[in-house]
Amino acid sequence: MRRNADIHTWEIEDPGFWEKEGKAVANRNLWISIPSLLLGFAVWMMWGMITTQMQNLGFPFSVGELFTLTALAGLSGATLRIPASFMIRIAGGRNTVFLTTALLMVPAFGTGVALMNPDTPLWVFQALALLSGIGGGNFAASMSNISTFFPKKQQGYALGMNAGLGNFGVTTMQVLIPLVMTVGLFGAIAGGSMELQSASGTLIGRIEAGTETWIQNAGFIWLVFLIPLAILGWFGMNNLRPITPDPGTPVQAFGKIMGLYAVGGVTSIIGMLALVWLNMWVAVPLTILLTLFALRMIPGAIKPNIQKQFAIFSNKHTWSMTVLYILTFGSFIGFSAALPLSINVIFGSMMEVGADGSMTRVANPDAPSALTWAWIGPFVGALIRPIGGWISDKVGGSIVTQVISVIMVFASAITGWIMMQAYNSTDPNSLFPIFMILFVILFAASGIGNGSTFRTIGVIFDQHQKGPVLGWTSAVAAYGAFIAPNLMGAQIEAGTPELAMYGFAVFYALCLIVNWWFYLRKNAYVKNP
Repeated sequence: MRRNADIHTWEIEDPGFWEKEGKAVANRNLWISIPSLLLGFAVWMMWGMITTQMQNLGFPFSVGELFTLTALAGLSGATLRIPASFMIRIAGGRNTVFLTTALLMVPAFGTGVALMNPDTPLWVFQALALLSGIGGGNFAASMSNISTFFPKKQQGYALGMNAGLGNFGVTTMQVLIPLVMTVGLFGAIAGGSMELQSASGTLIGRIEAGTETWIQNAGFIWLVFLIPLAILGWFGMNNLRPITPDPGTPVQAFGKIMGLYAVGGVTSIIGMLALVWLNMWVAVPLTILLTLFALRMIPGAIKPNIQKQFAIFSNKHTWSMTVLYILTFGSFIGFSAALPLSINVIFGSMMEVGADGSMTRVANPDAPSALTWAWIGPFVGALIRPIGGWISDKVGGSIVTQVISVIMVFASAITGWIMMQAYNSTDPNSLFPIFMILFVILFAASGIGNGSTFRTIGVIFDQHQKGPVLGWTSAVAAYGAFIAPNLMGAQIEAGTPELAMYGFAVFYALCLIVNWWFYLRKNAYVKNP
C-alpha cells in the first residue's frame, strides 16, 4: 500500500488545513471518482439501449420481456445501493471505489458474450441485467465517499460535480453504444455480425434494415476504460481514517464489500421472483425490507458499525429527503431507463385507416430512432446538475426544489397527453418534436433538483450521517429505474401510455407539499437548507 493511501488527520472545516492540505487531496479523489461513477452508470443503464437494438435485430423476446430486462437492472442497482451506503465507513473509500469499479468488468464482459448469440436464453440476460446493477450500487458508495472530502460550504459543488458528471455515463452509453455497434471494433475475438431486421440509428444518422451490426460491442467496449480506471483508483485515491477507523487490510476490506453486495444480490433475486409471482408494488418494499433486515443480521465486527449507521432512520429528515430525492434522481434515472424503448414502441407504429373506416396499428416506416434521440434528455439533466448545486449554494436548496417540482407537475401531465395522442395518431412523427422537448424539460428540472437536494442533505446532516443518508436516499430513488420501465411498459402495452405520466404528475404534486411543510413554511423544521 502507498504511504499516503490512508489519511489519519482530516480537519476540512478548518480553513487553514483545507487550503494547505485538504483541497488538493479532495480534488484528486473527486476527479478519479467522477469517471469511475460515469462507467458505473454506463454499465448499469446500458440495457435501455441494448434492448432497443435487440428488438431491431429480432431477438426472440416480447416487448414486455425486453422492458423487464431494463427493469431488472434498475431493481438490482437500487437494491445494491442500500448496502453500498454503509461501505465507506466499514471498508474505506479507496478500497471501495477500486473494487466496485473492477467488478463492473464481470457484467460488461458477460453481456458481450451473451449478445454474440441471438439464441442465448432469456434467463442469461436476466442474470446479466441483475449483475449490471453493481454499477447502480456504486453511486451510493461514491457519493458517501466524496461527501466526506469536502467542507459543508462546498457540498453542493462537490456532490453536484460527482453526481452530475458521473451521470454523463447515461449519455456516454447512449451515444457510444450505437456507434460501436456499427463496426467490428474488436475483430475476430468478438465474434461475427448480425443483420438489422428493422431500421436503427446513431447520433450521426439512420441505419437501414439489412445493415451489419455488432451488438456484442455494447458490452465489450467498457472493458477498454474499466481496466485502466481501476488501476488509477487503486494508486490515486485515499481512505480517510477519521471516517473509517478500522478498514482492515485491503483483503479484509474487499471481503466486507463482497459480503455487503452479496446481501443485496440475494435480495435482488428475491425481488425479481416477487415481480414475476406477485407485482411491482409488492416487489419493491419487500426487497427494501429484506435488505435492511439482512444487513442488521450480519454477524461479526461489521454489525455494530451498521447498527450505528441505522440511526439515520430515526431522523424525520431522512424520510422527507428520501421522498424529495425520488422526485429528482428517481425521475432522472427512471426516464433514462424507459425512454429509448418507449420511443421505439410509441413512434415505431401508427394507426392506419382502412377502407371501411376501421383503425389498425401498422409499422411506421419513417419512425424516429431511439438510438439517435434518447441521449439528449439525460445529457441535459447531467449537464445542468452542477448548476443546480451552485444555485442552491447561493439561494438555498429547498426554494430550488420547489420551483422544479412545479415545472415537473405540468411537464409530466402534458407529456402524458402527447404520448396518448401520438400512440393513437395516423401521423405520430408530427408529435415527436414536442414529445422530446417535454422530456428534455423533465430531465433538466430533475437534474437541477438533484443539485438542490444534495445541498439540502449536506446542510441538514452532520459529517457522520450525511454519507449514509445520501446512500439511503439514492438507493430508494434508484428504484425509479425499476418502476418507470415496468409502469411505462405495462401502460404502453395496454394502449394507455398517458396514465403512467399522469401518475408521476400526481406524485410530483405531493412532493411540493412535503418540501413546503418541512423546509419552506413559516415554522419549518429547517428553513430553506
